[in-house]
Amino acid sequence: MNDRIFVTAHDVAREAGVSQSAVSRAFTPGARIAPDTRERILVTAERLGYRPNLLARSLINGRSNIVGVGVGDLGNPFFVQTLQLLSHSLDAAGLRLLMFPAEGGRQPEPSIREILHYRLDALVLLSVGLSSTLAEECRKAQVPVILYNRTTHDRGASSVISDNDVGARTIAAHLLAGGHQRIAYLAGTDGSSTNAQREEGFCAYLSEQGAPQPLRESGQFRMEAATAATRRLLARKDRPDAIFCANDTMAIAAINVARHEYGLDVGRELSIIGYDDVPMAAWPAFSLTSYSQPAPAMVEETVRLIHGLRAAPSSHENVVLEGALVVRGSSRAVIRPAG
Repeated sequence: MNDRIFVTAHDVAREAGVSQSAVSRAFTPGARIAPDTRERILVTAERLGYRPNLLARSLINGRSNIVGVGVGDLGNPFFVQTLQLLSHSLDAAGLRLLMFPAEGGRQPEPSIREILHYRLDALVLLSVGLSSTLAEECRKAQVPVILYNRTTHDRGASSVISDNDVGARTIAAHLLAGGHQRIAYLAGTDGSSTNAQREEGFCAYLSEQGAPQPLRESGQFRMEAATAATRRLLARKDRPDAIFCANDTMAIAAINVARHEYGLDVGRELSIIGYDDVPMAAWPAFSLTSYSQPAPAMVEETVRLIHGLRAAPSSHENVVLEGALVVRGSSRAVIRPAG
């Protein structure tokens, strides 16, 4: 038998000598209420053990203050960093993060039915594709969608990315300046916009400079697949002297294989470059040259879009931010002409 007694807003109002609406305003960020009245209400609520029912409030005002976040790969440090930044930014904005794993199956996306049960104010997809089914269901439920580190052809969704084309071209220029002749590209997941943009920019720059197209293997953005792909590349008779990996997870796998299985001097005999610039890239054990994605700025833009979409659900926007190449010991220094 459950004989637990819940304290209500009416109880707090009576004890504090205020109206129920004043109690509601005291627990609403940004609401107009005299500071001394708010303090009296909060002290009374704490003494009585009152906690506002956020779910009931969402039924009244039509907003849950919950942002759903679908994550495709929690093994990627870039998305762990993003989740940490996003949770702090949302909390500061009075919003709450509800995470949905989004892996497995042919459509790597959160369960549609489960998402829509929570009356989300917005849905953020971290490197997760937006299927036509999910897009349509979110439209019906009036849940705005923001893709993070992905783009989509769906005009009903917003996106926040770094400039993958510029990043890939910058990496290609760095490798050519280092005098590399046999360059390889370690691709991410086939069909992802992120991989497509990086590969297209990388190959286009090499072609424009008259350099051969890179050798290609697929590492699926994952450690295990990248390990096997690096072995295939380094076992070739025409072994590459440089590998551009489409993310840092694959680049770290490539460094491990090159050093510990093939005994190569990474940075001299073989250059390896990643993408994202996760915290591990700066560790002395890897000293990974990587193209840095501006995660804090990307998260800031994502939260800005959430606020805008809550006010005007049709105000979709595609944000592209600049990153920067961070050169460390895993890539050969630029060769400068003599004289």
